[in-house]
Amino acid sequence: MEYSLFTKLAAEFVGTAVLMIFGNGAVANVELKNTKGHNAGWLNIAMGYGFGVMFPVLMFGGVSGAHINPAMTIAQAVNGMFPWSNVLPYIIAQILGAAVGQLIVYVCYYPHYKETENAEAILSTFCTTDAQATRRNYFINEFFGTMILVLGALCCLELQWGRQNYASASIVVGFIVWGLVCSMGGPTGPGLNPARDLMPRVLHSILPIPHKGSSRWNEAWIPVVAPIIGGIIGCWLFHVLFAI
Repeated sequence: MEYSLFTKLAAEFVGTAVLMIFGNGAVANVELKNTKGHNAGWLNIAMGYGFGVMFPVLMFGGVSGAHINPAMTIAQAVNGMFPWSNVLPYIIAQILGAAVGQLIVYVCYYPHYKETENAEAILSTFCTTDAQATRRNYFINEFFGTMILVLGALCCLELQWGRQNYASASIVVGFIVWGLVCSMGGPTGPGLNPARDLMPRVLHSILPIPHKGSSRWNEAWIPVVAPIIGGIIGCWLFHVLFAI
């Protein structure tokens, strides 16, 4: 069934919001003071992001493709797998969804934001940061992480097994994200998604949060540019090696 562009954009909007609620909600639960999950650990965060991708793909994969990531949208367009005319509308829907999802996290955890004095903990609930403040390492991690994510997701969703059993393929995509956050999350987070980093960083800079510190705009280009380049390469590898 072919859906209207409006329906596809609604799916991208809601799907990206769900990603933020599950993903950054998990970070807030672990990092903010006096939450039920305070100091629950990295696995809790990885699970949140894994489910944050799995559920939107299950919900909307058959509607919009469930890109929920500008890097995926641009990568497919560059490689001839997605119409350029839909790129900008998709990205706008994704960044707006990311903003709404982050606002929901902020509202739900508002008392804990007020109680938290650690600026790095607060920032991590909005966007990615480099644990060693090394831009080169930051870029490399975001590049390779997104390349693997895009290649893995396309292999699961586009190859014959994925088309025959889309639901199972969607679940595996969630596990790919879960695994990537566990394995490659140490240096940066990771973001692997420009919308997941950019719009929450904007909100971090304007919301009245005590002790929030800097939004670190000097490095904000990295989790936008690196995932886009990594996504393009990952999609190119899929297109060259496996596209039918």
